[in-house]
Parts: sequence; structure tokens; C-alpha cells
Amino acid sequence: MRLQDVWFRYGRRAPWTLRGVDLTLEPGETAVVVGPNGSGKSTLLQLAAGVLRPGRGVVTERPAVVGWVPERFAADQPFTARTHLTHMAAIRGLDGTADIERWARRLHFENFLDVRLNRLSKGSAQKVGLVQALLAPPGLLVLDEPWEGLDAQTREQVPAIVAEVVGRGGSVLVSDHLGEVARLPGARRWHVRDGEVHAGERPARKKIIELAVDAAEAGDAVARLRSAGFDVLAVRDDATDGMARA
Repeated sequence: MRLQDVWFRYGRRAPWTLRGVDLTLEPGETAVVVGPNGSGKSTLLQLAAGVLRPGRGVVTERPAVVGWVPERFAADQPFTARTHLTHMAAIRGLDGTADIERWARRLHFENFLDVRLNRLSKGSAQKVGLVQALLAPPGLLVLDEPWEGLDAQTREQVPAIVAEVVGRGGSVLVSDHLGEVARLPGARRWHVRDGEVHAGERPARKKIIELAVDAAEAGDAVARLRSAGFDVLAVRDDATDGMARA
């Protein structure tokens, strides 16, 4: 995906929120957008996702399937989480039933699937938004402050989900102001300040490798991998399809 000389402002006579943005996000790459509050991070993400259109310039080579998770999910709706997700899956031509159940278990909100969206906590509503973005494997996943409001268990899932999207050849763009970026080793940095965006250096390209070991040997395996200089993103228990931070 490429942003070429992209400018944006919220109104014809308003000041430019972003000016002259030239960026490229390659397949299999993650970029983290950082910058002060009000600098335009969310605007940049919405332009990348196609939620907003540039006032000048173009966004090209955007993947056909985009998963978009705003900072706050629009939960003021008279539907249950299950009904909403089933409808969103149908829009994409998917049945979605099995995937909704699977993601609900993984994100620890299976007991809230039949609760109305407007009765969910912010964190639970965010999980619904995350599942909605992942029902069809995205070629581009855009996450605006994905850790905000999530419980500790689910926070540990975000790096694993990012790794899975990237491992399939997708791209991920994520904003962060909580310092959680350390959970995404190898991610590029896009710095937003005073209406301009500057890309940091590209990290060394990495491959994600999944290993299976006996449960009793997991701790020793993690220790050996780390001592050898590898980044351990997560440990999954096949019996529960859950993830735990290593």
C-alpha cells in the first residue's frame, strides 16, 4: 500500500491535519504510528483503511480485504454481539458461525455473545470490533490503539494476531500511545508531528516460526530460544486454543 503526497483536512477552510505524506507499507510488514495526542495518528490510520479520502494525493495498492478497528467501537446498537457479527460476516459472503465462536473463545468473551452491544463494557465492545475485522483474513489490518480498554489476557493476544496476519503476507498498521509497541518486535515506526509523517528505519526483516514442544518442556524451550537471541511472541496451549505471553 502506498500513500503518495497525501494531504487531509476536516473542512474546506480548516488547517491541514496532514501534509504531503509519502509512505509505503509492504506485504508482510508492520508499522506503528506514534506521536503526540492530536497529531493526526487516527486520521492517518483512517486514510490508510479507506475510511477517509485524501483532499490531495492518492492511496494506492490497498489490499482488497481491510480489517479496520477504530479506537472506540460503535456499540450504541440494539443488537447482540452475535447478531451483529453474523450480519457483518454475511456482508462479506461468509457464514461466520464457527469463526465467531472461535474468536470469542480466544478473546475470552464467549459469555457475552448474546448480550446487547450497548450493554457491553468498552473492553468487551472492542473485542467485538476486533472479531469483526478478522472474520475474513485481512490483507491489511489497521488497529487504532488496540490495547485501550482490553483486559490483560486479551492484550496478550494482540501481538499474536499481528504475527499471524503478517505471517500470511498481510500488512498491519497500528497506533500506540501506551508504550505497548515493545510487544511488536520488528515493527517500523511512523512518527507523526506538526502535520507531517516521517518513517523510521526499516528493521531487519524477520521470519515467524511456530514450534511445538511438550507442555512440560515449554519453559526450558522459551528460555533457550531467548538466550539464543530469538523473540518469543507468545505460547499457545493447543488444548484450549489460548495464548499466553511467554
